[in-house]
Amino acid sequence: MKPLAALAILIALASCGADGAPRPPAPEPATGLSVSGQVKVGISG
Repeated sequence: MKPLAALAILIALASCGADGAPRPPAPEPATGLSVSGQVKVGISG
């Protein structure tokens, strides 16, 4: 049973980082949408 546990631990450690180093996602292109204006919050009186 101990060799099986050692093999399971070895497989678990070997599978970490199997794809290589992590890479950030590619930047998304601009959507062409712009928002402008004014916002007021409060109590008017």
